[in-house]
Amino acid sequence: MSRPLAILRPPPGGAATADRVRAAGLEPLLVPLFEVVPLDWTPPDPKLFDALLLTSANAARHAGPGLAALARLPALAVGPETGLTAEHAGLRVVECGSRGVAALLARQPSNQRLLWLAGRDRIVIEHTAIRAILPVYANEAVALTADAAAQLSGSVALVHSARATRQLGAQLDAHGIPRNSVRIAAISARAADADGRGWARVAIAAEPSDAALIAVAQPLAIDP
Repeated sequence: MSRPLAILRPPPGGAATADRVRAAGLEPLLVPLFEVVPLDWTPPDPKLFDALLLTSANAARHAGPGLAALARLPALAVGPETGLTAEHAGLRVVECGSRGVAALLARQPSNQRLLWLAGRDRIVIEHTAIRAILPVYANEAVALTADAAAQLSGSVALVHSARATRQLGAQLDAHGIPRNSVRIAAISARAADADGRGWARVAIAAEPSDAALIAVAQPLAIDP
């Protein structure tokens, strides 16, 4: 019997990952560690920028009515899910990456003026094209119940960020669940190394995508 794949993302992204896990013939276990909430923000003058940078679907999903003031700007999306969500929100996506934000930005001219619609808690990205960062949403950490935390024992946890790895470790520790009862499949080396103490096994996806994450998690789920 295979181990369940614990999905720590909040909805609706977590539900989309669960569908991909089922399609791979594995069992999803939804245990969200965060809740996405919109932030108050004021749209800047779009004439100051050439394009929008979106590194998460949550930026388009939770930006709210202020996004309409920026809809004249083309958008760069970090991946297909982000691009599709941005289009549904009324944005015009002109480029959609597939290998992470660094690869996406490497293709941009340095004189381009990007407005990054970001989360409040985010990784540091340095590129001359990013002229301003505007937080429009936040991932608020959720404290698990004892029952929810207990479900994680014996699972393969899919971690989509360094913050998720740290929150997972904190919640297991808070409920006295040994970290060596959980295997980790991480979307990046940075996520894997964020809190690398005591996990049973750790594997890193070949690229920052759900498909690659599930692929690297599959051996962890079926191996004894």
